[in-house]
Amino acid sequence: MSRRYFGTDGIRGRVGDAPMTPEFALKLGWAAGRVLGGDERARVLIGKDTRRSGYMFESALEAGFAAAGVESDLLGPLPTPAVAYLTRALRAQAGVVISASHNPHHDNGVKFFGPDGSKLGDAVEQQIEDMLDRPMECVAPERLGRARRIEDGGGRYIEFCKSSFGDRNLRGLSLVVDCAHGAAYKVAPAVFAELGAEVDVIGNAPDGLNINRDCGSTHMDTLRERVRERGAALGIALDGDADRCLMVDAQGRDVDGDQILYIIAQARLAAGTLQGPVVGTLMSNLGLEHALRERGVEFRRAQVGDRHVMEMLRACGGVIGGETSGHTICLDRTTTGDGIVTALQVLAAMVREERPIEAMLGGMRKYPQVLINVPVSGRAKQIMQAPELQAAQREVTEKLQNRGRLLLRASGTEPLIRVMVEGEDDAETRAAAEYLADRVRAACHTPETNGDSE
Repeated sequence: MSRRYFGTDGIRGRVGDAPMTPEFALKLGWAAGRVLGGDERARVLIGKDTRRSGYMFESALEAGFAAAGVESDLLGPLPTPAVAYLTRALRAQAGVVISASHNPHHDNGVKFFGPDGSKLGDAVEQQIEDMLDRPMECVAPERLGRARRIEDGGGRYIEFCKSSFGDRNLRGLSLVVDCAHGAAYKVAPAVFAELGAEVDVIGNAPDGLNINRDCGSTHMDTLRERVRERGAALGIALDGDADRCLMVDAQGRDVDGDQILYIIAQARLAAGTLQGPVVGTLMSNLGLEHALRERGVEFRRAQVGDRHVMEMLRACGGVIGGETSGHTICLDRTTTGDGIVTALQVLAAMVREERPIEAMLGGMRKYPQVLINVPVSGRAKQIMQAPELQAAQREVTEKLQNRGRLLLRASGTEPLIRVMVEGEDDAETRAAAEYLADRVRAACHTPETNGDSE
């Protein structure tokens, strides 16, 4: 299927530019209402992050749903996973989130959840796109949908997050929590404080324009400094819609999504509750794969993107998966990536074992990883098939043997070929990456690969 609007995580773009215009949001609400509504009592939940443009898109979507005869429950600013949970808990026909995740304030987006709290499948998104091509028709006045505010959505979600932690508490732990001036600025501090932690909060003063600006999981310098300054046990960095989580240990060292995935998988293994393989992506560090293999845990790699991780988890019967960027999925706790729930799973393991996070990582050694983006002047996929480049890949693969791996990937959005090499030795890894990057550049200038970029 060829989709014009939906990407790997809903619809996203710069505010004011197609498709992120109020006119499109109105039509999108109507189209989604027609596809997802179901019956005359249908209702959807609408949540958002803290971007100023969220007010505009909330109103436009609500009007579109009303025109389709669908009721709207407006949640206000809440994390994406909160909307997923509440959609399921309140038995709504769909959940809608207005957010552009970790992007700056001038971007925004819309993503949908089905009644089970899972993201919509490709086929349903295609149905909505098809409906967008039809003329918008308003239902009869007596059938118009209404809107109301849900006041206790945040409180319900806080209790849900706490229930994922178990029967222990966080008393005696000092945490720094960076809310990225985003959707979790109220609920995240409450969750950790109500579990007993001493919480120092940063990034909790949204003004509609400062979401993700020099804070959150994409800018962690302030969090590192605050953790060291306060002598905290752990720093927690969320992104704008709080579906991602990265961490900082007591010394201010980063703990990425691969390391978080290792800690959670190891905890489930120790508790005897780990099911199926653990799923990462093509970019997951080789050290994660080796560490899990040493413990008898199968590791599988999906394409980059949490949607692909979720699809593989469901296909192979796994419950734990995630990306290096911190988008971790715990299907034994919730239905989608959830930054707060992820942090609580790591904290539960620390409390249970009475060890700091750096000690929890002792069994995993991250391999040096070098990523080089090579601009290409010809068709990227065609260049990837160049015989001399394929020969270079075989040469490097044979040299690395089981001590490393390589990945050449044509960018789907830019005229680039991404060269990634991992290995045990930093110098060898960097030399291999540079060698392959040179071979890509050489392949760009061979006559059979010149052409339009892609």
